[in-house]
Amino acid sequence: MAYFDNISVFVRVVELGSLSAAGRDLRISPAVASNRVKELEKYLGVRLLNRTTRQLTPTEHGRAFYEGAKKVLEAVEEAEASVAALSGQPRGTIRVTAPLGLGKRLIASGIPEFRDRYPHIEVRLRLSDRAVDLMHEGIDVAFKLGVLEDSSLRMRGIMDCERVLAASPAYLERRGEPARPEELVEDGHDCLMLRFPGTHEYFWTLQTDEGPRKFEVHGPFDTDDGDVITGWALAGHGIINKPRFEIEPFIRDRRLRVILPETPPAAVKLAAIYPHKKLQDPKVRLLVDFMAERCQRLIREILAGR
Repeated sequence: MAYFDNISVFVRVVELGSLSAAGRDLRISPAVASNRVKELEKYLGVRLLNRTTRQLTPTEHGRAFYEGAKKVLEAVEEAEASVAALSGQPRGTIRVTAPLGLGKRLIASGIPEFRDRYPHIEVRLRLSDRAVDLMHEGIDVAFKLGVLEDSSLRMRGIMDCERVLAASPAYLERRGEPARPEELVEDGHDCLMLRFPGTHEYFWTLQTDEGPRKFEVHGPFDTDDGDVITGWALAGHGIINKPRFEIEPFIRDRRLRVILPETPPAAVKLAAIYPHKKLQDPKVRLLVDFMAERCQRLIREILAGR
């Protein structure tokens, strides 16, 4: 069993790029994670990782062992899933990720209830607005707002979510309220954008009489945190493009005002994204079913003001 645990730690170190990250994920200390990798290297008689002060990268031997070890772990997961399906008692760990806003509002608060229903399943939730590589980071399921871009993954749509442009009354009084979408660009409005490293351009797609049109908007600053953008808008710093359910309370109390309602942004799909084989795992299927129903219900309640 110790050998199997050592393999599991090594795989997570390679996937996450550091001993500390792997330790946090597996709920062990970096020192324990380091010792497990060293034990594995001693057993195999080769160095598996190149260690520098900044990062860990697999050696040639480490890369070869990682590829084989990951297949072993996946085979064990599939075997456990088969037993769970037959016994009706799913167990094990599910790694879940979601954007910050979506995760805080809809996903995180449902984890304890899911755990109460299925006490043998552990859920490890990671919230981040950055782009997450599910395959590389060993994620079982991601809940996200957007489109499926990776053909190696599968998507289960949960619901289409209305998006709106909104700004604070103070911003609109200071800068004027655009009457046409073209004015977002022509008048140089401060459009607050969600951007990630490597993003070189940004546009908003709005629904017009001529169909969807892309507008290359600009703003004085951007971030990779959706809640920060909302905070900037509330403070009067610009216009945001957000799913309505995320900002509906601020619209209702008039801290934000919807603009250009006749040419709204394109709706965005809320979906569960997962590697192809994962939904065959009963525990993953249970979580996706549970969260899909919960997200639909909570979004409808938010939009209804309940």
